[in-house]
Amino acid sequence: MSPEGIKIVAENRKARYDYHIEDKFEAGMVLMGTEVKSLRRGRCNLKDSYARIINGEVWVLNMHIGPYPFAYYNNHEPRRQRKLLLHKSEIKKLYGKVNEMGLSLIPLRVYFKKGKAKILIALARGKKKHDKRETIRRRDEQRDLDRAMRRY
Repeated sequence: MSPEGIKIVAENRKARYDYHIEDKFEAGMVLMGTEVKSLRRGRCNLKDSYARIINGEVWVLNMHIGPYPFAYYNNHEPRRQRKLLLHKSEIKKLYGKVNEMGLSLIPLRVYFKKGKAKILIALARGKKKHDKRETIRRRDEQRDLDRAMRRY
């Protein structure tokens, strides 16, 4: 656990490769008890997940939270839609940017902050193929530079 009381459960590392991150928002999640217990065990996957605004509410779709192994009954559906808790002004801002500018809502990280499950979502613009190549080139150059610095 970090000094700020934040315990990271899952991170979407591929998001920074596939998208240009414009803005970030922290949101709470409406979860069932077994989902919270599974998150505490680190059983979450953000691959291919995204968020949508449906009827003035923000929902995260396709996020996988594995079933809790010690629940005898009433275990949750792993890929169900989960409602995100944001202020109305934040939802309006997101709605405007997604509809007018063609941005996407992508989950970046799931974590516990002061005992509450939170999700970091980003307004993101998809990268083109040449942008991805540029990202790979920069990362390789930085890696080579770090290796050279370590030798001396």
